[in-house]
Amino acid sequence: HCVDRVVISGYLSGISRPEQAAYFFRDVLNVPAVTKEVLRQRTQDYQKWVEAFARNHQIPIEWAEKGVRKEDHILPWLRRMERSNTYGVYFIFRSMEQGPSFRSSRPKYHTDDPNYCILAAQRSRFTHFYFYIRDEVLGPMIFRVGSFFPFQATYWINGHSFMEQELKRLNITFRKDDNAFLAVDDPEAL
Repeated sequence: HCVDRVVISGYLSGISRPEQAAYFFRDVLNVPAVTKEVLRQRTQDYQKWVEAFARNHQIPIEWAEKGVRKEDHILPWLRRMERSNTYGVYFIFRSMEQGPSFRSSRPKYHTDDPNYCILAAQRSRFTHFYFYIRDEVLGPMIFRVGSFFPFQATYWINGHSFMEQELKRLNITFRKDDNAFLAVDDPEAL
């Protein structure tokens, strides 16, 4: 009757394959050669943007520590958002993880195009950002974005948190412990 955890994988279909990425850089951005430096600059620009976003909105940004459960660590910031009845990003974790990326290399043999580079899809280890968000409709959720081109994203949504938000909207009293509903005034509405 209720979906507990929902995981949504997101990607920009127009840049997820090597030939699409090459087109994007060359024909849309007018970058003549998709080199390692061009890809690295995209990553650095995105990481600087995340850091500026965190700084401008006074959001803590930390490296995830091994052996520390992320959901336990961010709980004080979530509780603060709940007490002040505000919504938005309240914490950002950085984590080194495997993810899809591209490798750029020069061709082995001479070509007529001096800017020609070969883009190949690969998996590598790089920084991912976890944005912890309190949403007015969905409740607490997590949005993860890889910091390397093509910037794949993953969302984690909790169906019980959505139900909690709906019960609050309908002014139905309930008692909940973590992810479990213990009591509710209107079981039919639940």
